[in-house]
Amino acid sequence: MLPRPSIATKRFFSSAETLFKRSPTGVVFMNMGGPSTVPETRDFLYQLFSDNDLIPISKKYQPTIAKYIAKFRTPKIEKQYEQIGGSPIRKWSEYQAKRVCELLDESCPDSAPHKPYVAFRYARPLTGETYEQMLKDGVRKAVAFSQYPQFSYSTTGSSINELWRQIKKLDPQRTISWSVIDRWPTHKGLVKAFAMNIQKRLQEFPEDVRKDVVLLFSAHSLPMDVVNTGDAYPAEVGATVYSVMQELKFCNPYRLVWQSQVGPKPWLGAQTADVTEWLAPSQKGLVIIPIAFTSDHIETLFELDLEVIGESEHKDKIKRCESLNGNETFIEGLADLVKDHLEKGELYSKQLPLDFALGKSNDTFEDPSQVFGEHSKEDSLTSTAKNMKH
Repeated sequence: MLPRPSIATKRFFSSAETLFKRSPTGVVFMNMGGPSTVPETRDFLYQLFSDNDLIPISKKYQPTIAKYIAKFRTPKIEKQYEQIGGSPIRKWSEYQAKRVCELLDESCPDSAPHKPYVAFRYARPLTGETYEQMLKDGVRKAVAFSQYPQFSYSTTGSSINELWRQIKKLDPQRTISWSVIDRWPTHKGLVKAFAMNIQKRLQEFPEDVRKDVVLLFSAHSLPMDVVNTGDAYPAEVGATVYSVMQELKFCNPYRLVWQSQVGPKPWLGAQTADVTEWLAPSQKGLVIIPIAFTSDHIETLFELDLEVIGESEHKDKIKRCESLNGNETFIEGLADLVKDHLEKGELYSKQLPLDFALGKSNDTFEDPSQVFGEHSKEDSLTSTAKNMKH
């Protein structure tokens, strides 16, 4: 009769089995976030105005200034969020990430299971909170998936900088190996989903005027001092617009306009509200398309719906294109994008080093290769187990 294995032997093989078990691939949707409930507004504003990538002012005084601005602006912004019932961006981000991972488990078994995460820059779950959860979940490989289709150093760049700070703080052993999808302005799934939503909205106009309805593609504006650093955002937004119009076979007149300007500095124009006011009296109809957002939030539900359209004297002639939200064509496109990224083994785009060379580095890292790729500092148990496996 063979002797029974000792408790120590059982523990060893149990530990080895855990080490060899395939860990989940994290798919992390990165975005700015928004206060899901009205009481979260002040913290959201403080985080936003504390971001030196978004608002490059003196680092020494920025926390104090951010605290003052957040206190001053909170009552006004809270009223806006009250009117829309809080930001739905977390709800939609979590839904989109979950569906993408479900699709990836079917189409990309080599990297399965895929586990969805959301990492917001200014609202919960913050990047650090998400990173801590990923470590607890045993994630060893992750894709940072920017939910800004068009790259800007002030948005995607800021999220990457924050990821790097959290890596150094929470994961100095580099347990998780990262790659990033840092832009996708002309991806076919994105373009097709926008085109379908536009066609759907155009059908609501009488047939005799439909082809003359003006399409206004509205994107969040950017200060000109950021644009003048060589930021990629304006060109990539323009690329999205042109690709969508190609998909629509240039069926209607169109313009790219810009919204959400804040403060007295020069920003990209013309402003969405101004162009809408100028055109509405003379045109047979307008459709406003939020072209740089992947879901509804305050810029669509309040600024466009309640201000630009709601306060217009010609609101009966103006419609807003539905946001992408739970659009299955869009979500399938996101899954295809991640699948291609994983299969190619790409760490980041060719453009990203140039983005950080031109952008304000804020003493984060010298090159994206420091952030992305395999940098694991393995402990002795893991090394031993791997040697036994081979």
